[in-house]
Amino acid sequence: MNENQLSKRLERVGELVPVGSRLADIGSDHAYLPVALMLQGKIEYAVAGEVVKGPYESAEKQVRKNGLSEKIIVRLADGLDAVKAEDEINAVSICGMGGILIRDILEKGRATSHLNGNEMLILQPNVGEKVLRSWLMAQGYTILSEEILEENQKIYEIICAERKSAAAVYTEEELTFGPLLLQSRGNVFMKKWQREIAQRRNVVEQLKKSKINQQQKIIELEQEINRIEEVLEK
Repeated sequence: MNENQLSKRLERVGELVPVGSRLADIGSDHAYLPVALMLQGKIEYAVAGEVVKGPYESAEKQVRKNGLSEKIIVRLADGLDAVKAEDEINAVSICGMGGILIRDILEKGRATSHLNGNEMLILQPNVGEKVLRSWLMAQGYTILSEEILEENQKIYEIICAERKSAAAVYTEEELTFGPLLLQSRGNVFMKKWQREIAQRRNVVEQLKKSKINQQQKIIELEQEINRIEEVLEK
């Protein structure tokens, strides 16, 4: 992967970034996403934020190599601390982390006013999507689009959200499976949740062999399996 050939998931994230955006890419790694979007002429300005020195230096090198140091600012900072008011950021991308960590970054950014609530959020959690959707709903965001894709035998979800005048309310089922993914129910969606069922069944079988009484845990997992099966059969 490089700035000219993004991974499938980063390419899809990039497609969701609005044209003319001022983007903050948090956990930017090599800054491949902002550099690619700038080279495409899609964004006006970007901040590439990294909390780890090695990736920060890689991002700086990548930006410099492409002659974009005037348009992409690389900052060593924790999460949204990389953003300054004068950046006038209107889109935030956070990719390749767990949903809990992404939520914590957004919550800290909100609490410290580094996230003002007017930005479009393009989020790609590796796990913990429900936690992230729950935070978005609690903070008044509406999910505009959801994507699910498979790359290198891993399944990823992308959630794009923005604050609207009327706050969205999602059911427990929608928070778990994704309100828009539930509607589209593509092949990758079905594959993901069939995998989830298989993983839970495997755990149940292991628990049944345990010398310690695991009946309560088995019941909980079997209830989860039933709930997933009910959704897939709708």
